[in-house]
Amino acid sequence: MGCTALIVIDMINTYEHEDADVLVDSVRTCLPGVDAVLRRARADGSPVIYVNDNFGRWRSHHGEILQAALAGKHSELVEPIAPDEDSLFVVKARHSAFFETPLAYLLGQLGAERVVLCGQVTEQCVLYSALDAYIRHLDVVVAADAVAHIDPALAEAALYMMERNMAAGIRLSHEITFDGPPAR
Repeated sequence: MGCTALIVIDMINTYEHEDADVLVDSVRTCLPGVDAVLRRARADGSPVIYVNDNFGRWRSHHGEILQAALAGKHSELVEPIAPDEDSLFVVKARHSAFFETPLAYLLGQLGAERVVLCGQVTEQCVLYSALDAYIRHLDVVVAADAVAHIDPALAEAALYMMERNMAAGIRLSHEITFDGPPAR
């Protein structure tokens, strides 16, 4: 059996975009859940992969994206869940963590057969990433208390769609288990 990888979506954020003011309150609410799944994955030695928008900065790399977010007006939302030295980082340009990124290849190299998704935005990037994981035959779990939304009704509908149409497990962060490092 393959391992479980945690995918943290778009949490390294400067919050200098449309809908940021609405999103910030939801991020504050989900931050403890994100922190909890990060701690659990790291304690179990499971792969942690940050997949993050580059915000149109095509010459940026993960360090620059992190630096910009930590220098932003809401660094308190980034600092507690920032990547550690063992975290992996994939830059994306569109909604899905998989769209034209090396994520599928990376998960294959890690031996991941199950992904746990957390981050933002539930009704956008999390939803599309869950669909793309599902069509790649990965088992999908979404940490319901570790995802942020812009529109609460759309977020609830998105979680229902992921559960109903993509067979995703919708769990609270304390219910999610990891299975340690990949077998080699």
